[in-house]
Amino acid sequence: MEVENILEEDNKKIDILIEDLTLLESYVRDLFTFLPFPICFVSPLGIILEANPAFQEISHFSFSELVGESVEKLFPKEEIQKIIKETFQEKSVNKELKIFTKEKKEIPVQVFTKIRKDENNNILGLFIGVFDLTEIKKFQEDQRKTQLALLNILEDVDKEKIRAEEEKDKTLAIINNFPDGILIFNEENILTLLNPKTENFLKIKANEVIGKSFQELKEIPSLSPLLNLIGDKITGIFRKELEYSENIVFQVSSIPIIIKDIKRGYIITLHDVSREKLIERMKTEFVSISAHQLRTPLSAIKWSLKMLLDGDLGDLTKEQKEFVEKAYLSNERMIRLVNDLLNVTRIEEGRFLTNLKAENFVEIVKEMYPNFQELARKKNLAIEFILKQDKFPLVLVDREKIKIVIQNLVENAIHYTPKGKITITVEIKDNNLLFSVKDTGIGIPEKQKDRIFSRFFRAENAILSETEGTGLGLFISKNIIEAHGGKIWFESKEGEGTTFYFTLPLEKEFEEFIKSLV
Repeated sequence: MEVENILEEDNKKIDILIEDLTLLESYVRDLFTFLPFPICFVSPLGIILEANPAFQEISHFSFSELVGESVEKLFPKEEIQKIIKETFQEKSVNKELKIFTKEKKEIPVQVFTKIRKDENNNILGLFIGVFDLTEIKKFQEDQRKTQLALLNILEDVDKEKIRAEEEKDKTLAIINNFPDGILIFNEENILTLLNPKTENFLKIKANEVIGKSFQELKEIPSLSPLLNLIGDKITGIFRKELEYSENIVFQVSSIPIIIKDIKRGYIITLHDVSREKLIERMKTEFVSISAHQLRTPLSAIKWSLKMLLDGDLGDLTKEQKEFVEKAYLSNERMIRLVNDLLNVTRIEEGRFLTNLKAENFVEIVKEMYPNFQELARKKNLAIEFILKQDKFPLVLVDREKIKIVIQNLVENAIHYTPKGKITITVEIKDNNLLFSVKDTGIGIPEKQKDRIFSRFFRAENAILSETEGTGLGLFISKNIIEAHGGKIWFESKEGEGTTFYFTLPLEKEFEEFIKSLV
């Protein structure tokens, strides 16, 4: 009986010890889990067996992504192998290393390792703990930069003077060898410096003009064209073109000189664009001559094909007629391209508006409307013409040029609308005549809206729609409207449609616009 009591007491003690060990194990596990210090447990072969949440957070890998993976996935291979080897020899290691996150980002860390053994002193693996050194490194770098800055500030004043002189010499060397002409005026509009290129461009000597005021310089014949272009004095940033002589053209720009938020004067630069202008003029002349030379044979081809289609040279078979019709349409496209190229050359030569008259704009649209109805009918599209007022004042326009704009916008709307409706609207708004063409077509891609009025540009979806086009219509239209003192713009959403607008000033407003150009 006494033996049984002793055994029972021993069993109770064992149960208490087991319970204590279980609680201790749970405590250790909780400590491992909730410890803010990143720790992982690695096998002797370098395989990750466990990782606490802090380690998961710094590596950006989840628990399941870490367990079973080689520790070489997180640290430089050769360095971590060396650390593991040293740990088994020294029992613990403390070294600086880098850890690779899931996003391949490198984080500087201090690595601590410790061997883990069982109760029989058998090695189970090792613990690897890391400490994030990012903030420490940043602090060290900031401290280093601060020290360097302080050293720079504390440098000898004489050295700074020498350096300032060297910088001044470098600046003068740059100015003197600059390929553009440079004139520097102080805040009182007195010329303080000009470079040799300016002397060469304007045929003047620096010692004869430096120190003179803006008004005094205007009296010098070689400088007066430049200074008259600028005005009474330099007041701000500008960029203008100056035809200095028959064969010399400068692009004149002004740049303010700002020192410690205070304006100290202006730099005027003269960039010689004479060669570019000559090449541009030659190109325009070439296009103009080529287009004019093409018009005659194209017109002859059109006349011949028209005679064939009309039966003047005998009846054609159905197949022959189809081929001739295709040739006729291709010839028409060529004629339209030639006309567009001629219009572009006229725009570039500044002789586009040639026949300005007070016109009834609504009557111009009504004159063209039957052709638009026929085009829309062929595509099974509805078309509507809306007048927002009963009466409209006259507008001063070049009738033929305005017809080009209306035709371009309406025909584009019809061509690029597979189904739906075209709405043409005319109204008076803010002392301007407002014309708009709304469609339910393919729209304009957002990323290409900025280029829509550029020469030879066609949107990707317009090209894919297989509709013929030169990419010149909107460029020409924009120049025509702006030459009339109006504005042109659009609103569009790809796949839902586009609305093009343009305004024309009424007769009185147009006359004021013309006066502003003189």
